[in-house]
Amino acid sequence: MIVDGKIFPYKKEIEKLFDMAGQVLKENFDKVNLSLNFVSDKQIQTLNKKFRNIDRATDVLSFPNLEKKSTQHLVDFENEREENGVLFLGDIVICKKIAYAQAKEYGHSKKREVCYLALHGLLHLLGFDHIEKNDEKEMMSVADKIMTKFGVER
Repeated sequence: MIVDGKIFPYKKEIEKLFDMAGQVLKENFDKVNLSLNFVSDKQIQTLNKKFRNIDRATDVLSFPNLEKKSTQHLVDFENEREENGVLFLGDIVICKKIAYAQAKEYGHSKKREVCYLALHGLLHLLGFDHIEKNDEKEMMSVADKIMTKFGVER
């Protein structure tokens, strides 16, 4: 998987985590691309208000490029690939200030929190959601499985 975006904290770890996610989800991330950027709390609040009509800062936002359900696989979107064969999943935006504050609040490392938020964003790009209780249970179970296999647990 190609992770574009400005230089950001824990880039190598996040790329490894995303590779692990592909293995766990049995997805082929070759020639799959996404954008990951870290923004200020003011910037993420602006995005949250503009796209979700919620006027407050948040930890992570995802902007999927595909209308994918969690039960579908990326091979179902072959016709969405660009001319160069790359499939663009979408954008993930993380507020570093909130991520670091949450790490302190939850009593774990900044790396663990940033990796978890990046994974949370990736799962949204892959069609997972947590609006309904059953969907939330499934998404959290998948996230925990990936994080455990990656070697980072709660």
